[in-house]
Amino acid sequence: MARAAALASCLEAVLGSRGNANRVFEILEPLAGREEEEVLCAARACSRLFGALLRRGELLVGPLPAEEASLAGTGSAEEKYKAWMRHRYRDCVGGLAELMGHPAFRVKELSLCTLMKFVELEARYPLIKVEWKGTLTFPRELLKVVVDGLLPLTEDASLLISRFQEYMEYDDVRYFVMKAVTESIGQVMQKTKERPLPFYQQNVFSLISPINMPNKECDMVKFMVKQDNWEELKVSKLQAHKQAFQKMWLTFLKHKLPTGLYKKVLVILHDSILPYMNEPTLMIDFLTVAYGIGGAISLLALNGLFILIHQHNLEYPAFYKKLYSLLDPSIYHVKYRARFFHLLDLFLSSSHLPAYLVAAFIKRLSRLALTAPPEALLMVIPFICNLFRRHPACKVLVHRPSGPEDMSEDPYIMEEEEPSESRALESSLWEMQSLQNHYHPEVAKAAAVLNQSLSEMEDDISGLLELSAYELFDKEVKKKAVDVPLEFEQVRGLFGKKNDIFAEHFALD
Repeated sequence: MARAAALASCLEAVLGSRGNANRVFEILEPLAGREEEEVLCAARACSRLFGALLRRGELLVGPLPAEEASLAGTGSAEEKYKAWMRHRYRDCVGGLAELMGHPAFRVKELSLCTLMKFVELEARYPLIKVEWKGTLTFPRELLKVVVDGLLPLTEDASLLISRFQEYMEYDDVRYFVMKAVTESIGQVMQKTKERPLPFYQQNVFSLISPINMPNKECDMVKFMVKQDNWEELKVSKLQAHKQAFQKMWLTFLKHKLPTGLYKKVLVILHDSILPYMNEPTLMIDFLTVAYGIGGAISLLALNGLFILIHQHNLEYPAFYKKLYSLLDPSIYHVKYRARFFHLLDLFLSSSHLPAYLVAAFIKRLSRLALTAPPEALLMVIPFICNLFRRHPACKVLVHRPSGPEDMSEDPYIMEEEEPSESRALESSLWEMQSLQNHYHPEVAKAAAVLNQSLSEMEDDISGLLELSAYELFDKEVKKKAVDVPLEFEQVRGLFGKKNDIFAEHFALD
């Protein structure tokens, strides 16, 4: 309390008379203090002091000369005072920027909010000299200081970034943040010689992934500050925002990412990134690199490529070959099985795909099903039935009496990477006949569907995609027991008719 009272008294003195200007150091010095409360009091005092000076116009406007040069110059006493106080303001900003890395979150949060208050005040009372109409007076440099504070290299700043998101609702703030992030990535990644920086890159993703871009120019109505000629400036144009958004993401994604971050980016790619880019096809390099990583990341990368092919006319003839190569024994066991088959269903939804291609997918899925767990089989069998419904030409795999009966006679080449060379259409679906003898009755029943004519209506597999072994077991346990007859004739007594002989014997005794 004593510290707060002393700072309040000092603040009143500095604002009350320029003769007390030197006492500003009593306010700035505690910013570097060790005690949390002391630092918080100093930050609040700085907020009130320089907020008032900005509103009063008591800070030098225009380029800031070196402190010694400004004091030794020929300017008036007022000009020297404003220049000197502007230097103190710069010291304050530097101190607050350092406090954004303070161990205590309360200090980080107050420093962030104070700096953003200064951003708003500088936008209203610019320290940039307007020399001609059309000069943009938004404090980009100050906002860059904030962005750099949100993107530390050695710690997770996601909590502080989430606190900053409310400011990203302003169209002008969002625009200049995107530009500042692009600049930051270039500077930081160049210094590290392209090595991944897990904390820094995760912080960048946390900052830019929630960006909510406007769909139309008329949606851009919320600005922190509007200038008189606002409509003429780039910051009011949707095209400029899209350009900044695209450059930011391309700059971020051209550097190698930590493996876990690829998946996070790819999951939001189709909804939150591609629709707001001027040239979505520029993502092809990133998607190609992501595909080479393997597993779920490869599948998600193919999802991005699929969107570029269908919505942006991208030529990518090897798409289905790459998708086919992802079918290996792990697809029935991994935790992302549901997403895999959801996307696979999407990729194979077109009825215009050639029969040899669909047949290759059916055969590969069926062959891999021989070692799949029951919960996966109950999903993939209806999945294969749906493929037959979409592509009747493939039904020859089922209705081929003289076809192979096991793997030794099967002409299908499982190891062939090119679907067109796999000879799938020459084969038969003996794998499904094998599954009709599966130990799990539900699987055997599902596989037996192929012995009958399939209905025209596709099966809804959405509820089966995430079926787990626990759910399957639980379902079996909860089944009601049915009385099963064990004999054709009802038994009388423990030993049937012999009971009467024993009864007579004991009676004679």
